[in-house]
Amino acid sequence: MSSTARAAHPIVRSHRDLIVWQKAMDMVDAVYDLTEAFPRKERYALIPQLTRAAVSVPANIAEGQARVTARDFANFLVIARSSLMETETMLTIAVRRRYIGEATAGATFGLITEISKMLTSLRVRIRSTHVKG
Repeated sequence: MSSTARAAHPIVRSHRDLIVWQKAMDMVDAVYDLTEAFPRKERYALIPQLTRAAVSVPANIAEGQARVTARDFANFLVIARSSLMETETMLTIAVRRRYIGEATAGATFGLITEISKMLTSLRVRIRSTHVKG
Protein backbone atom coordinates (compact mmCIF):
# COMPACT_ATOMS: atom_id res chain seq x y z
CA MET A 1 0.00 0.00 0.00
CA SER A 2 1.35 3.41 -0.90
CA SER A 3 1.89 6.09 1.74
CA THR A 4 -0.91 8.10 0.12
CA ALA A 5 -3.34 5.21 0.50
CA ARG A 6 -2.24 4.71 4.11
CA ALA A 7 -2.83 8.38 4.87
CA ALA A 8 -6.33 8.19 3.35
CA HIS A 9 -7.16 5.04 5.37
CA PRO A 10 -5.22 5.08 8.62
CA ILE A 11 -4.98 1.82 10.53
CA VAL A 12 -7.50 1.55 13.34
CA ARG A 13 -5.94 -0.32 16.24
CA SER A 14 -8.41 0.86 18.87
CA HIS A 15 -11.71 2.67 19.18
CA ARG A 16 -9.60 5.64 20.33
CA ASP A 17 -8.27 5.91 16.77
CA LEU A 18 -11.77 6.54 15.41
CA ILE A 19 -12.51 10.24 14.91
CA VAL A 20 -16.21 9.55 15.44
CA TRP A 21 -15.43 8.12 18.90
CA GLN A 22 -13.27 11.18 19.70
CA LYS A 23 -16.08 13.53 18.66
CA ALA A 24 -18.60 11.50 20.65
CA MET A 25 -16.39 11.94 23.71
CA ASP A 26 -16.35 15.71 23.02
CA MET A 27 -20.14 15.61 22.88
CA VAL A 28 -20.28 13.85 26.26
CA ASP A 29 -18.15 16.63 27.76
CA ALA A 30 -20.43 19.26 26.20
CA VAL A 31 -23.57 17.56 27.51
CA TYR A 32 -22.17 17.38 31.04
CA ASP A 33 -21.22 21.07 30.82
CA LEU A 34 -24.70 22.01 29.58
CA THR A 35 -26.49 20.10 32.34
CA GLU A 36 -24.75 22.25 34.95
CA ALA A 37 -27.19 25.02 34.01
CA PHE A 38 -30.28 22.83 34.45
CA PRO A 39 -32.56 23.49 37.41
CA ARG A 40 -32.08 21.45 40.56
CA LYS A 41 -35.44 19.72 40.05
CA GLU A 42 -33.97 17.91 37.01
CA ARG A 43 -31.18 16.28 39.05
CA TYR A 44 -33.09 12.97 39.18
CA ALA A 45 -35.09 13.32 35.97
CA LEU A 46 -33.71 14.77 32.73
CA ILE A 47 -30.03 15.13 33.72
CA PRO A 48 -29.28 11.44 34.37
CA GLN A 49 -31.30 10.35 31.35
CA LEU A 50 -29.52 12.84 29.08
CA THR A 51 -26.04 12.03 30.34
CA ARG A 52 -26.69 8.28 30.13
CA ALA A 53 -27.80 8.61 26.50
CA ALA A 54 -24.78 10.76 25.65
CA VAL A 55 -22.34 8.36 27.34
CA SER A 56 -23.93 5.47 25.45
CA VAL A 57 -22.78 6.87 22.10
CA PRO A 58 -18.99 6.50 22.50
CA ALA A 59 -19.49 3.39 24.65
CA ASN A 60 -21.33 1.61 21.83
CA ILE A 61 -18.78 2.72 19.26
CA ALA A 62 -16.02 1.27 21.46
CA GLU A 63 -17.88 -1.95 22.14
CA GLY A 64 -18.71 -2.42 18.48
CA GLN A 65 -15.14 -1.80 17.35
CA ALA A 66 -14.00 -4.50 19.79
CA ARG A 67 -16.34 -7.09 18.27
CA VAL A 68 -15.04 -9.79 15.99
CA THR A 69 -17.31 -9.31 12.99
CA ALA A 70 -18.02 -6.30 10.82
CA ARG A 71 -21.74 -7.06 11.10
CA ASP A 72 -21.55 -6.77 14.90
CA PHE A 73 -19.65 -3.49 14.62
CA ALA A 74 -22.23 -2.13 12.17
CA ASN A 75 -25.05 -3.10 14.56
CA PHE A 76 -23.38 -1.31 17.46
CA LEU A 77 -23.07 1.79 15.27
CA VAL A 78 -26.85 1.66 14.80
CA ILE A 79 -27.27 1.51 18.58
CA ALA A 80 -24.83 4.42 18.99
CA ARG A 81 -26.82 6.49 16.48
CA SER A 82 -30.05 5.65 18.31
CA SER A 83 -28.53 6.90 21.57
CA LEU A 84 -27.34 10.00 19.72
CA MET A 85 -30.90 10.75 18.57
CA GLU A 86 -32.11 10.20 22.13
CA THR A 87 -29.49 12.71 23.30
CA GLU A 88 -30.61 15.21 20.67
CA THR A 89 -34.25 14.81 21.70
CA MET A 90 -33.54 15.38 25.39
CA LEU A 91 -31.36 18.36 24.58
CA THR A 92 -34.24 19.75 22.53
CA ILE A 93 -36.52 19.26 25.53
CA ALA A 94 -34.06 21.20 27.68
CA VAL A 95 -34.10 24.06 25.17
CA ARG A 96 -37.91 24.00 24.94
CA ARG A 97 -38.15 24.04 28.75
CA ARG A 98 -35.73 26.99 28.69
CA TYR A 99 -33.16 25.23 30.88
CA ILE A 100 -30.57 26.30 28.32
CA GLY A 101 -30.71 28.67 25.37
CA GLU A 102 -30.72 27.61 21.74
CA ALA A 103 -27.48 29.54 21.20
CA THR A 104 -25.86 27.77 24.16
CA ALA A 105 -26.87 24.35 22.83
CA GLY A 106 -26.08 25.20 19.20
CA ALA A 107 -22.52 23.89 19.14
CA THR A 108 -23.63 20.61 20.73
CA PHE A 109 -26.46 20.24 18.20
CA GLY A 110 -23.88 20.79 15.46
CA LEU A 111 -21.65 18.12 16.95
CA ILE A 112 -24.60 15.72 17.13
CA THR A 113 -25.32 16.28 13.44
CA GLU A 114 -21.67 15.70 12.55
CA ILE A 115 -21.48 12.51 14.63
CA SER A 116 -24.70 11.23 13.09
CA LYS A 117 -23.30 11.65 9.58
CA MET A 118 -20.03 10.00 10.60
CA LEU A 119 -21.80 7.01 12.17
CA THR A 120 -23.93 6.52 9.08
CA SER A 121 -20.92 6.81 6.77
CA LEU A 122 -18.83 4.41 8.85
CA ARG A 123 -21.66 1.88 8.99
CA VAL A 124 -22.16 2.01 5.22
CA ARG A 125 -18.42 1.64 4.66
CA ILE A 126 -18.14 -1.31 7.03
CA ARG A 127 -21.14 -3.07 5.53
CA SER A 128 -20.01 -2.52 1.92
CA THR A 129 -16.43 -3.59 2.63
CA HIS A 130 -17.46 -6.82 4.32
CA VAL A 131 -20.39 -7.94 2.16
CA LYS A 132 -20.43 -11.66 1.39
CA GLY A 133 -20.19 -12.35 -2.29
